[in-house]
Amino acid sequence: MALDRETVDELAEALYAAHRDGEPIDPLTANHDLTAEDAYAIQSRLVERRVDDGATVVGHKVGLTSEGIQNQLGVDTPDFGRLLDTMFVEGRRIPADQLIEPRVEPEIGFLMDDSLTPPVTYLDVLEATSAVLPVLEIIDSRVRDWEIGIEDTIADNASSALYLTGETTSSPAGTDLSLEGVKLYRNGTLEDSGVGAAVLDHPARSVAWLANRLDEVDERLDAGQLVLSGSFTPAVDLGPGDVVTAEFASIGSVTARIDGS
Repeated sequence: MALDRETVDELAEALYAAHRDGEPIDPLTANHDLTAEDAYAIQSRLVERRVDDGATVVGHKVGLTSEGIQNQLGVDTPDFGRLLDTMFVEGRRIPADQLIEPRVEPEIGFLMDDSLTPPVTYLDVLEATSAVLPVLEIIDSRVRDWEIGIEDTIADNASSALYLTGETTSSPAGTDLSLEGVKLYRNGTLEDSGVGAAVLDHPARSVAWLANRLDEVDERLDAGQLVLSGSFTPAVDLGPGDVVTAEFASIGSVTARIDGS
């Protein structure tokens, strides 16, 4: 049975307060038997609260795109969250005071030139994309100690927090993004590396999954939106003063520093 509206509002408010105050909460699933549909309803209400504060939805992020992370959470499908304009980091300094337990992921961002109407294939995505660009996504959990199940992270807007983009954009034409490589550095040390095939075999397949999944909730991936397609590597923990760089093979790089010492 789906959660009643009062419980959805209550759980969304708890996540909203945790984001606002920087004080994590216990997993929602510790006291509630949530379905994925319940979790997305909570996410939608949470996003509405932030929009009420003046934020604007500017795109989406796709998570759980690697087989390893799916196995860890016991799922066989990605999830998605909404990107807000207030999540975008101007400059190259990540505001630590907005975060609880941040981690970083290197991703390819897709700038949509056309809207996508299902059924959507990865070839449709490539045709509808005006440009791709390098992205550092800063994920975070309003759930204490990252003790999350799939329903917890969905409700928490797919554990999204902030994102930064590189200064260069590239056409997806003529580039096999499944073979695009990335190296992720923290404080000058190589932490991990990966290729686009780690993201559902091709990052554009991740965007196609999103477009088809949004149709199930009567939403659409629109022209002008940005999609973060999923991480090439496992997430890397961030601490005050850390400098991180995602160095892609052909689409550019992006570097940022988290505030603090």
